[in-house]
Amino acid sequence: MNGCRWEFALGDVMIRALMVVSMLVAVACAGEPKAKQPEMTQRQRDSAIAESGLPGAGGVGRALRVADSAQARQAVMDSIDP
Repeated sequence: MNGCRWEFALGDVMIRALMVVSMLVAVACAGEPKAKQPEMTQRQRDSAIAESGLPGAGGVGRALRVADSAQARQAVMDSIDP
């Protein structure tokens, strides 16, 4: 009878040790994934949307043209000597 109790206690310890080891492995492997480099810039994505036939694509295209126009005006203003 003593042999059975010892085997049960040893098995219980082994199960607990296995659980602790598996939790440690899970925690070690759960690190943050590395950030991927974006395949396209935001400007490239917006331009692709503007050229697509999606609803609202025309608005995106107009917004890009307005932003380009504002940037061009700002470049002219920056080039003027006071």
